[in-house]
Amino acid sequence: MQISEIKRVACLGGGIIGSSWAIQFAMHGMDVVIRDINDEQLQKSADQMDKSLDTLVEAKAITTQRKSEILAAIRLTTSVEDAVKDVQLVQENGPERLEIKQSILAEAERYLAPDAIYASSTSGLSITDIAAKAAHPERCVGAHPYNPPHLIPLVELTRGEKTSQETVDLVYAFYQSVGKEAVLLKKECPGFISNRLQLALYREMVDLVQRGVCSVKDADKALVYGPGLRWAFLGHFMLMEIGNANGFLGMMKMLQANGNAMLPGMANWTTMPEDWSAFDEGVKEEMASLPDWMGHTDAQCTAYRDRVLIEALKLHRKL
Repeated sequence: MQISEIKRVACLGGGIIGSSWAIQFAMHGMDVVIRDINDEQLQKSADQMDKSLDTLVEAKAITTQRKSEILAAIRLTTSVEDAVKDVQLVQENGPERLEIKQSILAEAERYLAPDAIYASSTSGLSITDIAAKAAHPERCVGAHPYNPPHLIPLVELTRGEKTSQETVDLVYAFYQSVGKEAVLLKKECPGFISNRLQLALYREMVDLVQRGVCSVKDADKALVYGPGLRWAFLGHFMLMEIGNANGFLGMMKMLQANGNAMLPGMANWTTMPEDWSAFDEGVKEEMASLPDWMGHTDAQCTAYRDRVLIEALKLHRKL
């Protein structure tokens, strides 16, 4: 299959991830069908898409006419056969349980064309395990997005033990063609790339709060108004390169002594804490103290997140 042949995509599982994927695909010229288990779930997906697109309209990222065109390209169904029989790529967004993902794949393969690509949005499961019983494991890949997929460009691609190089090359080119920024793992790794980076940072933030170094609020502020701003436009290796007159090696030489002083005292625990009640209290206090224009509820902060993401994407020329 050639990339130009991918015209129709099925999202198996709607919800926050599936409906967001559907928007992304439809915005880039794909005919999309969302399949979920019942009409109630499909209605939730429809409502989520309407809300997400309204946010783009309000931010002047798209017009109301464009919103109508995007929605017109997305169809809803409760039938797996109806969803997948004429598509070239499936984006599976089922619950993060191996047996469920295997059953979704098995049912889809009953109706899929033998050359269709099957991509799982799994956030941590092995694609080798998901495709262990597949009829065409060579066509199966992991394609983990960051939430929400229609705003955050990253997709992490993983190949299984039987995934063909042809499939890897095709899906990489496809996701790039629909506005994503794909990264390819050279081998399977629990948590992939970004979740591992995120967890390493979060472990240190939790440890600083537990040791009484700072509050939950100040740990977040230090991240957002320090490295977080820089990470929004350049990766850490590149920031090291431009942060020193002698480039990356000059920066590493400069940081050697400080790094050696910090590392022995940094968090190195290997199991997650069990009691998060103090952190939950800190999060609630932080949310209450946010400026009104950021919001004081989950919904308000999510809306703020999306508005900021949209403006950042405009700078990245992604919208």
